[in-house]
Amino acid sequence: MPRSHLPSRYRLGSAASKFDRSWSSNSRTSVPSRPDVAAAVAEAHRREWAFVLAATVRLTRILDLAEECVQDAYARALIDWAKQGIPDNPSAWLTTVAHRRGLDLLRRETALQRRLPLLVDDDSPADTADLALAGLDAAHAIPDDRLRLICTCCHPALSKDAQVALTLRLMCGVTTAEVARAFLTSESTMAARITRAKKKIAIARIPYRVPSAQELPERLDAICAVIHLLFTTGHTAPSGSALVRDDLVDRSVQLARMMHVLVPSDSKVTGLLSLILLTDSRRATRTAPDGRMLTLEEQDRSLWDSAAIAEGTALLRGVVCADRYTLQAAIAAMHANAPSYEQTDWRAITAMYNNLLRIWPTPVVYLNHAVAAGLADGPAKGLALLDALAGEPALAAYGYFEASRAHFLSELGRTSEAYDAYESALLLTENEVERQFLLTKLESLAE
Repeated sequence: MPRSHLPSRYRLGSAASKFDRSWSSNSRTSVPSRPDVAAAVAEAHRREWAFVLAATVRLTRILDLAEECVQDAYARALIDWAKQGIPDNPSAWLTTVAHRRGLDLLRRETALQRRLPLLVDDDSPADTADLALAGLDAAHAIPDDRLRLICTCCHPALSKDAQVALTLRLMCGVTTAEVARAFLTSESTMAARITRAKKKIAIARIPYRVPSAQELPERLDAICAVIHLLFTTGHTAPSGSALVRDDLVDRSVQLARMMHVLVPSDSKVTGLLSLILLTDSRRATRTAPDGRMLTLEEQDRSLWDSAAIAEGTALLRGVVCADRYTLQAAIAAMHANAPSYEQTDWRAITAMYNNLLRIWPTPVVYLNHAVAAGLADGPAKGLALLDALAGEPALAAYGYFEASRAHFLSELGRTSEAYDAYESALLLTENEVERQFLLTKLESLAE
């Protein structure tokens, strides 16, 4: 299939050749070790997956095909980087390889023109993503293909859960098992949900673009939910050796900023950006220099990001309608602006959770409300509220539930029961930093 059949920005000939010619000058002179290569590929996966996939989807217009090409590119990186060195720009290398693979597969099918319309691109000069980029300064600008990918996955033809799950899978490159944990559901259920969503996008010929200003409001709920879940997945990683996945947190901040530029008057979007900024302001203090997890009480508040706190608090002042994000942001603002842990107004936070429960009565919100009430009115109150949630299926595999019970049981002097609860929390926790925190608690109780 001639390259002329493709949009001009995807003709790879001269760009790819130039990339090849500059390879030796843009890569390390010495051949790296296998552990170095594996670490570089893992880092590129964390930081560049969404960018590379979004750019490849725009070329192939087929989600499954694009995902396959990007996976092939990362697999090839493990081999080629060990021989030729790690490139200075891994994202460009991976995108070039994924694009070439996509073109090869499309040519092999000899049906490029029939398959391109499966995802219809909108190349009009008034592309909403381009308008948003024009409104951002250089520090906040991000490639618009990632926003196009989110908007495609959040099409109203898909169910809300499918929208969020599919975007997490494609935008974050996380495994289906990790997405399932984020939804508190089984891996098989989540795999089926993601597969159905991909098929529906292809069959319904859902456009690969940011919707117009008239279409955008009906997708805001799903887009905000995706960005929020992206942030929470990065804020406390479900698994791995790090407490925080900086790449996911940074990506969620960027996307929230872009959405705020697109719809600055929408309270959900404003509240979401405020919530992310205020919660993330504590990132640098959540672990000690030795990697140990620090509780809110132990964190050095002088090291919190004062600029993020000021910006998040200012955003809240302009909100006139309370929704789940603005209420959560208000709670985060109470934490962020409290002079010390001892001066935190837990009663006011409990009242805020009561308001949040009226509009968003989820098991996790009930859990957070119980913890806040326990800190305001004593451990017996908190434990009673938590025990009332013991039959909630969504919390059965949620480690924070057992860890919260263990904390209050320990405060009440019920050491044996607290030990059992911490052990249960440990079985449900796959993040190594959190596991070490729980092991320290168990050792303390044993002593």
